[in-house]
Amino acid sequence: MTFDFPAFLVLASFLTGGIWLLDALVFAPRRRAALTEDGQPIAKEPVLVEYARSFFPVIFAVLVLRSFLVEPFRIPSNSMMPTLLTGDFILVNKFAYGLRLPVLNVKVLDIGEPQHGDVVVFRFPLDTRTDYIKRVVGVPGDLIGYRNKTIFINGEPVGQLPIGTYTGVGSGREMTNAREALESLGDVEHHILTRPAAPDLPFGCQALARGPVKVPEGQYFVMGDNRDNSNDSRCWGFVPEQNLVGKAFAIWMHWDGARDGFPIAWSRLWDGIE
Repeated sequence: MTFDFPAFLVLASFLTGGIWLLDALVFAPRRRAALTEDGQPIAKEPVLVEYARSFFPVIFAVLVLRSFLVEPFRIPSNSMMPTLLTGDFILVNKFAYGLRLPVLNVKVLDIGEPQHGDVVVFRFPLDTRTDYIKRVVGVPGDLIGYRNKTIFINGEPVGQLPIGTYTGVGSGREMTNAREALESLGDVEHHILTRPAAPDLPFGCQALARGPVKVPEGQYFVMGDNRDNSNDSRCWGFVPEQNLVGKAFAIWMHWDGARDGFPIAWSRLWDGIE
């Protein structure tokens, strides 16, 4: 069973805030009016109200921060190597693509839209309880193709500059000897990994089996930077706009127990995400 933290924050905010408000409007005035002969209150503030008054500001602040500003995530797989590694803890801008109500995920303010090259977190279309992170390669109206390890947008190949052979560390050792290249997607330059001997479409992926596909309105085509080790739009199709969570913009911590020596990679702390 998946723990729904946003729902917990909303419920906890309503409960603590409701208890505090009810006491302030109804019971606190009665306590102040009921005094002993020497002017002391007869009843003290209940412990439940004391806790609610103490916890509500903290819980509500976390709810607002996490729902509308920044949310932390941990990278659980190698699908975005070498940009993101297993064990990276990242920050996601929650208002980059509009403000949404927590739990309901209803957009209340339209601010921006994903662009080519954005690294986005979204709720997996086949199981919205699970969050995925990929790179946007196709926006509404684009014709997207992929062959010979190259993305084609509206018939034009996306540029790649070969770098050489990649050497993985920690949980990413399996990608050692993969081919590394610098890809230019829109205005964003980022590194990708491919294995020349692997098929363009991972096993079981059929979304592009019959050739290029057009991205519908209100949807996006996404891919992992680790092209031959990513479950992405090539396999299950498009990401609806309403599934977007936000734009990843920074790595604030890296912890990988599979690394040699110390599990923290200090050089990755507070790296920006391109």
